[in-house]
Amino acid sequence: MKDISIDTHLKSMMPTLSAPQSRPDSGFADLLTKAIDETNDAQLTADKAVTDLSTGKADNLHEVMLSMEEADISMRMLVQMRNKVVEAYQEIIRMQV
Repeated sequence: MKDISIDTHLKSMMPTLSAPQSRPDSGFADLLTKAIDETNDAQLTADKAVTDLSTGKADNLHEVMLSMEEADISMRMLVQMRNKVVEAYQEIIRMQV
């Protein structure tokens, strides 16, 4: 069993020099694009689940409702992100130079 201490834990979290450096996300644009893609995927999954339920391919109403709620929450989060971006933009526009 390996002795666990803060020092060993921190060393395990540090990237090694021999490991290839992965390119970090370039910023907010990538984060926003990822959020939009995930929201779209959740919406498509919910739509497919509803279609499958209505055509009789699926019989589990609970899973359909869960996918619909997941899509709803994802959309709400995306709308709130948009609202915050618009508020930040408006605040920047109001700044005196």
